[in-house]
Order: sequence, then C-alpha cells, then structure tokens
Amino acid sequence: VENFRGNVQTRLKKLNEGKVQATLLALAGLKRLNMTNNVTAILSIEEMLPAIAQGAIGIACRTNDDKMANYIASLNHEETRLAVTCERAFLETLDGSCRTPIAGYAHRDEDGNCVFRGLVASPDGTQVLETSRKGPYVLEDMVLLAKDAGEELLKRAGPGFFDFIKTLK
Repeated sequence: VENFRGNVQTRLKKLNEGKVQATLLALAGLKRLNMTNNVTAILSIEEMLPAIAQGAIGIACRTNDDKMANYIASLNHEETRLAVTCERAFLETLDGSCRTPIAGYAHRDEDGNCVFRGLVASPDGTQVLETSRKGPYVLEDMVLLAKDAGEELLKRAGPGFFDFIKTLK
C-alpha cells in the first residue's frame, strides 16, 4: 500500500502508467467529474468502513448570527447530524484525527435503532481491531455507545498501539 496525494486525474495517471495497481476514489467525485467510466468496483460498508463523517457536509455560522442560523437550520438533516455526532464521539475517544487509520459508521436500521461499527488499524495495516454497538437512535445514547466502542478498542489495542498518532498531529 502506498499513500499518495493528488487530484483525480493525477491518481488515474499513476494507475494508467502502472505506478500503482489500484486506487480508491469517491464515487460522488467521479460522478461530478463525469468520469464514472473509471469505476471498476464499488466497495460496500461491509467491505470497508469509511472515515468518520465521510460524505457529510458541515456549515459553520458566525456566533450570535441568529438570522443566518435560522436559514442554515432548515438545511439540517437530523438523522445525519446524529450519526456524525456518534462517529465523532468514537474518534474523540480514540484521540484520532483525519490522519489516523480510524473508521466508523453509524446509521439507523430498519427497526429505528442506531447501528455503529468502528475500527482502528496500525499504520501498516497489519493490525485491525473492530467493534460494533446497537442502541436507541437518540443523541445521548448514540454518544455513549460510540464512546464505549472507543474505550473497548483502547483496551484491546493495549499500551503503545496508539503511539503513532502522536507523531501525526
């Protein structure tokens, strides 16, 4: 596995030149660029958990700007807000950032419950620890179950597992 950066065209060029054998790209981005002809497979959540809050859009507003806050409130999708809050509670418990190999996904199941899956991996991918939780789709419960999941992985990982995170910050 090689970590490389660049826009979609740069990544596809490396692939076409044989510098890499595969690359992972967001389907939404390929659709926006009208480049879906490059898609060879779509990974399911079961195959690969996404990064925390992947695909969620956040909008910031000035403090005390009630007029703008009211406009923005109409754009909120509450189910997504709760899921993202759950996922971020997991990330916070693990003291992770956008540069650490931590993934998590919260969603509402057919019975209306929150289902959360999370994982943490060593930077080289040789160790992967996963966990899951299920509970009410209510903010407080979702935050608690995510924190519990994070605490479980901290215990299972043991001393030293997360030392690499300090070097990434």
